[in-house]
Amino acid sequence: MSEANLTLNQFLQQIPKIELHCHLLGTVRKETMKELARKNGARTTDAEINAFYVRGEKPVGVLHIFRELENQILQDPDDLRRITYEYLEDASRQQVRHAEFFWNPTGTLAATDLSYSELQNAILLGMNEAETDFGITSLLIPSIDREASASAGLEMVALMCAHRHPAVVGIGMDYNEVNNPPEKFSDAYALAKKVSLKTTAHAGEFGTSWKNVETAMDVLGVDRLDHAYSVLDNPALVSRCIDQGILITVVPTNSYYLRTLSADLWAQEHPIRQMARAGLKIHPNTDDPSFHLVDPIKCQRMMIEAFGYGIDDLKNFMLNGLEGSWLDHTSKSNLSKQWSEEFDEQRQKYL
Repeated sequence: MSEANLTLNQFLQQIPKIELHCHLLGTVRKETMKELARKNGARTTDAEINAFYVRGEKPVGVLHIFRELENQILQDPDDLRRITYEYLEDASRQQVRHAEFFWNPTGTLAATDLSYSELQNAILLGMNEAETDFGITSLLIPSIDREASASAGLEMVALMCAHRHPAVVGIGMDYNEVNNPPEKFSDAYALAKKVSLKTTAHAGEFGTSWKNVETAMDVLGVDRLDHAYSVLDNPALVSRCIDQGILITVVPTNSYYLRTLSADLWAQEHPIRQMARAGLKIHPNTDDPSFHLVDPIKCQRMMIEAFGYGIDDLKNFMLNGLEGSWLDHTSKSNLSKQWSEEFDEQRQKYL
């Protein structure tokens, strides 16, 4: 290899990236969490916070961390502005050019006296500041807490309608899928569709049935899917997804498969290895980078080293993400051309 050639890490650093599946509360820097906990008089100790950032071989998920952030640590609108700005700063340093990220308002609204508009405006301020300082664009996706009631989900969408903003383009649904099927929130999704909000939903993530993926498509009418690994259990549904061209955002560091598959079989048996090969349109994402101990570069590297995809597949994933994003058509077209040229230029240096 000549001195002009890039290493794999250098190549991955340089190529344009897009993030479509990242939870704002999963991006908080350790020192930021400690500072906010002290500032707001949270019961959460430094030792407990340190433990949040340790991931064992059989990770148990991050929902307990999110609950601590919602109930104890995030108590001021500026807390939301800060973590938004820092997330986008960190992402931009790895050539993430555009991010569409999840935020669950229900827990914070229940735990504080803050209003939805205060919280949303604080996040939007962080987004605007990050775009000014780092050039990264972003869109916000308020997400339904599926452990909450159906009425709480409907209320979240109603609040979005009351405080409509062009950078808040759609809704998601996440947190514990077990015993909380997609149809529980059909009224919330119906309202979102009625007012022309985009929609996505976590489905088929925790070993749950492919029926949740089908319900998200047929009952909720989602524009894209998050995780959806169990779709592989139903070949007819796989064909439908291919025919519809629906994007599936996937997470290489997903806790469920690390916990349930043996270390020697994990990479071979993980659904992500088969999804693109089956013809599904997928895009890899970091999900909760601070607690999954991952970043966009490592995420892309895992697609190659763990799941056997090639460099050219990364370009396809990039374009899949751009096509499935909620940017306007003109932006997608322009960026597709620009990013493809940049990718190809870096590809030549890597050869």
